[in-house]
Amino acid sequence: MYFSKSKYTSGIQCPKMLWMQRNMPEQFDPTCMDENVLTTGNEVGDLATGYYGPFVEVTFDPDDKERFAKAAAETQRLLGAGEHVICEATFRLGNHYCMVDILRVRADGSFDITEVKSSTSMKDVYYHDLAYQCWLVERCGHRVASASLMHINSAYVRQGELDLQQLFSVEDHTDVIRAMMPHVAARADAIAAVADAETEPEAPLGLQCFEPYLCGYRQWCHRALPSPSVFDIGRLRKKKAIALIERGVPGFEELLSDPDAFDSLNEKQQTQVLAEVNQLSPLIDKAEVAAFLDNLPFPLYFLDFETFQEAVPSFDGQSPFEQVTSQYSLHWLDGPNAPLRHTEFLGETGSDPRRAVAEALCHDIPRDACILAWNMGFEKSRIKRMAELYPDLSDRLMNIHNNIRDLMTPFQQGHVYLREMHGSCSIKAVLPALFPNDPQLDYHTLEGVHNGGEAASAFRDLPKHTPEQQAVIREQLLRYCELDTLAMVKIWKWLRDNSAPEKPSLNS
Repeated sequence: MYFSKSKYTSGIQCPKMLWMQRNMPEQFDPTCMDENVLTTGNEVGDLATGYYGPFVEVTFDPDDKERFAKAAAETQRLLGAGEHVICEATFRLGNHYCMVDILRVRADGSFDITEVKSSTSMKDVYYHDLAYQCWLVERCGHRVASASLMHINSAYVRQGELDLQQLFSVEDHTDVIRAMMPHVAARADAIAAVADAETEPEAPLGLQCFEPYLCGYRQWCHRALPSPSVFDIGRLRKKKAIALIERGVPGFEELLSDPDAFDSLNEKQQTQVLAEVNQLSPLIDKAEVAAFLDNLPFPLYFLDFETFQEAVPSFDGQSPFEQVTSQYSLHWLDGPNAPLRHTEFLGETGSDPRRAVAEALCHDIPRDACILAWNMGFEKSRIKRMAELYPDLSDRLMNIHNNIRDLMTPFQQGHVYLREMHGSCSIKAVLPALFPNDPQLDYHTLEGVHNGGEAASAFRDLPKHTPEQQAVIREQLLRYCELDTLAMVKIWKWLRDNSAPEKPSLNS
């Protein structure tokens, strides 16, 4: 098989992954791939090329069968021409090749190798990535003087023109990489032995199914597990789930048959298992729910934000991967029997939306109003951030911040549980559990935008579309966010209706 740095690191994670790629590619689950991450990686990689000043880049045609040989030959030509900074420098020897993100040539002819990542810190898998590159480059007859990782500096705050020296952090890991290089050949041979096997290799389930990257062949390897399995238990650490499988307790039925294993779960996890196995009716602590609702005075506002992230900040006062608030939806009730009202706000295309969101929020929510959010820590963190950015709005924003309550609380604390929630308190799990047959509350019926990730991508990418396309996407964004707050209203009403004390019968 041919090795690249990506195949090598995949093989380090699980050699069977490479066997599956060659022999059963149709079993790959593409949903494990995050297109946003891939796009971000490309954008960051393109920017990083200019970090060290003028450079040349090796051309690479992905459709050319001879692309690796041609790229390697071009790299040698550029080295011979005395180029000092070469991006995508390609080296090939036998069935091994690699493309170095940034290669710098020292005066003595040795190389400084820099791997670029869009993450904000070093990860174990990056060591293997760099070790493979350095090993191959030296096998090709060159000397590696240093091996470094360039990653995003999360502490950077943009002000004015983008500063590449501040956006990126460069860490020297030469000593660690040097210690790993002697083991690369043996590891590559071991990986190849599995990848080239004639029959499907055995691979016990383990953390490699999830780390460092979610495996796209996980469903195939997990096909023998019962449904639901221990991997479906809410907030159960993967390491513990694997230990239960190794103990012979892969499913809920087996958990109930093993008292020690069942007792190792927390109370909420035990509730999930019992509710599923015994097909229990909804569990509702009416007194606790009623006490929660009694502390929510009218007028009652239901608030939801949508945000987007950028590895490379576009606006002043923005940091890499900061959650930038771009829109909100707001439903409210002035009293228990008042009509439901709604307003919304969506930032302008291509501009920093935060100031406009903050001003609209201060206008739409009266002082001291009770506000409900789902998983309120997120909304509160974004309001606090806007209060820091805009001191003139800080008092009003922090008044909103201090009056937010969390509608998730009764579900999070276990005062309400339905087995259809499958151990999750996400609104995307709670809503269909409470309203399984209501098309008005089905996110799948929406056009274009169905979840927060799609909303973030849609807003961030608006400038790439025509004005006509933007109008359609903006309407989709508004309808998605509106459903989030409408869902909260419906859940609040469900809690109210299902926590009321039962009326005595006429015969009592």
